[in-house]
Amino acid sequence: MLDNLNWWEIGALLLLALLIFGDRLPVVINDGLRMVRNLRNMARNATGDLSRELGTDIQLEDLHPKAFIRKHLLTEEDEQAIRKPLQSVYDNLRSDVTGVHNELKDVANAADLRGNGTRPATATGGTAPAPAPRPSYDDAT
Repeated sequence: MLDNLNWWEIGALLLLALLIFGDRLPVVINDGLRMVRNLRNMARNATGDLSRELGTDIQLEDLHPKAFIRKHLLTEEDEQAIRKPLQSVYDNLRSDVTGVHNELKDVANAADLRGNGTRPATATGGTAPAPAPRPSYDDAT
């Protein structure tokens, strides 16, 4: 949940919470945790009731529409029939991307100047001349 927050941002949020709630912060945290516990118990009870009514073992993750259809309405043959046209497209795309990746790796290895520590020799046997400086956008305007 907090994967994209670093320690400074979490600290700033805690400081902001302390400034907003002041002395009531422990009470607010306690109320929030109690609410989360009650919501979990309600979800657990609802899935238990639903699994008793349907006569199957239903988990909370199974209530997602895609997972519910996949688990309870489609047979394995139906699922394979749905996946088969897309699987060939996926395999072709994967092989093309792998081929391009391998070609780019070969080009990068051939052009790698750091690999042997020297500059490539030109046709005359000397070292390659330094590239010309690229004009900037400010020079063009």
